[in-house]
Amino acid sequence: MDKDFEKHLQEDWHMGHAVTNDVLHDIAYYRTLIVNVGMIGAPDSEEWVLVDAGIENYAKRIIHAAENRFGEAPPRAIILTHGHFDHVGSADELAKHWNIPIYVHPDEMGYVNGTTDYPVGDSTVGGGLFALVSPFFPTKAVDLSDWIKPLPRDGTLPYLDDWKYIHTPGHTPGHISLFREKDKTLIAGDAFITVQQESSLAVFIQHQKVHGPPAYFTQDWHCAEQSVQTLAALQPEIAVTGHGLPMEGELLREQLDELAERFYELAIPKHKKQ
Repeated sequence: MDKDFEKHLQEDWHMGHAVTNDVLHDIAYYRTLIVNVGMIGAPDSEEWVLVDAGIENYAKRIIHAAENRFGEAPPRAIILTHGHFDHVGSADELAKHWNIPIYVHPDEMGYVNGTTDYPVGDSTVGGGLFALVSPFFPTKAVDLSDWIKPLPRDGTLPYLDDWKYIHTPGHTPGHISLFREKDKTLIAGDAFITVQQESSLAVFIQHQKVHGPPAYFTQDWHCAEQSVQTLAALQPEIAVTGHGLPMEGELLREQLDELAERFYELAIPKHKKQ
């Protein structure tokens, strides 16, 4: 995993060599500085989907990474786990380039159609530099009205018959996670993550451990706890999260179960506890 991270640091400086990291034969991710974008589909497949769109100004790198994996075939759609700036930053440019729809949970729609701003980041949650500077992160609603469509509320996902989405609110009202039952593969977005995102040092060295959602942007801690408990109950075999490296097997399940059982203690900032 450390070698993967070093490779991605090099790619950020050399866009022409942007490549994805394989998780499974048909699951890969590409890291856009501080956040992962996911790709569901086997290499060279013409049927694939992009999950999240990274930070702004990464569209060309994402496109190049996708071409290295899939050739000239565009994704069928972009599915957003939620609408924070680091997950939608390149969405508009990518949708224009590929001429494809973007899907989001109905409860997240206001944040991506230009009508509802997110709360300003909370610097008082502690934990490091990213938390301290979070009030300066973009929170204004983006307007993806030309491309955005609501997901159906029944949990089905367009173009992904083997997958379902699970509404996992808390970090944001319309946050979703993606799950494939047959091999228990989970794409968790920011419902939980595998790095302490509040700390720039932890992000840089990619120390691998299951953590709660990024605290500086989490809106509803009660819902966030319920969402983690829902995902832990799935007993995933592999988890790809919005921040941090993928985790798998018993270590993943043990740490996720611990987070679900001790969420109040481990995830909620002291001044947010009631």
